[in-house]
Amino acid sequence: MASLAEIRAKLAAMESKPGSSNTQAQSDNAIYPFWNIEEGASATFRFLPDGNEKNDFFWVERQMIRLTFPGVVGGENKPVTVQVPCGEMYGDTCPILTEVRPWFKDPALEEMGRKYWKKKSYIFQGFVTENPLSEEAPENPIRRFVIGPQIFNIIKSALMDPDMENIPTDYLSGTDFRLSKTTKGQYADYSTSKWARKERSLDETELAAIDKHGLFDLNEFLPARPSADHYKAIGEMFEASVNGDLYDPARWGNYYKPYGVEVPAGAASPTLQKASAPAAKPTPAPVAKPAVEEDDEAPFDTTPAPKVEAQPTPAPAASDGAKKSADDILAMIRNRKSA
Repeated sequence: MASLAEIRAKLAAMESKPGSSNTQAQSDNAIYPFWNIEEGASATFRFLPDGNEKNDFFWVERQMIRLTFPGVVGGENKPVTVQVPCGEMYGDTCPILTEVRPWFKDPALEEMGRKYWKKKSYIFQGFVTENPLSEEAPENPIRRFVIGPQIFNIIKSALMDPDMENIPTDYLSGTDFRLSKTTKGQYADYSTSKWARKERSLDETELAAIDKHGLFDLNEFLPARPSADHYKAIGEMFEASVNGDLYDPARWGNYYKPYGVEVPAGAASPTLQKASAPAAKPTPAPVAKPAVEEDDEAPFDTTPAPKVEAQPTPAPAASDGAKKSADDILAMIRNRKSA
């Protein structure tokens, strides 16, 4: 675990870079569902270090892309969503973002580009020291938190504040984080969340829990790095989603699927292989696993996708100022693939 000064230096370096903008089974309640807190209520967390000592931060970043379909082949014709990992999370080329980036150069395609842009969230762990929810406490009191950009920016800003003298995960001189929920329009708003004014040492019960259960390696809660077969399926699903086709569980069910959808017998299966370590991560990525279900740990991130810098690939102009149809977009994709 890095020191606070080292974390600040690395965050500052990341800010200065141009363009730097498998989940486990859901049977337990290790994920703390703070989004279920009532409006006007608050909860208090004490974040803990990552069990992976090679991680400079006390969180890991997750990048996912949502693919929507009007229904499922052989099932109900109601909209479904599949979340797939963005290849850039592993230092790979993302087949979806490769197609989407040029769309931002065309105002007629920008809205569609935002729909398929990667959504970031951050996985932390720690104690819930004040809990307004009526829930059955898990045996292991060390909970995981899936946090969106709004809350993360509050956390990061405080870390860069020189008035914070000690890293907030320090067992003796750490700081609690108070999450407060209000609403802004139709969405939950957490902008009034803040760090506690005073430092606090972990008590004997908290220290005993760490000693008994240990700390999570947060890398284990990131999706498995996709294999070549998985990337091929991601590209096919993206094209089908843009075209408005139904999700086909026989074709993609053993790769990625909407939550609750059954995979039929004889469905196409990936070739499992040991994935190499991500370029930007020191820890080897886990073996790619089939049937990655839609993540239901946290509500979808509603943060708008960022404006991306112009790319060298030219984007075709919109005809008559009208928005291009899905057929036009697919034609662009196919033309680039055949070029």
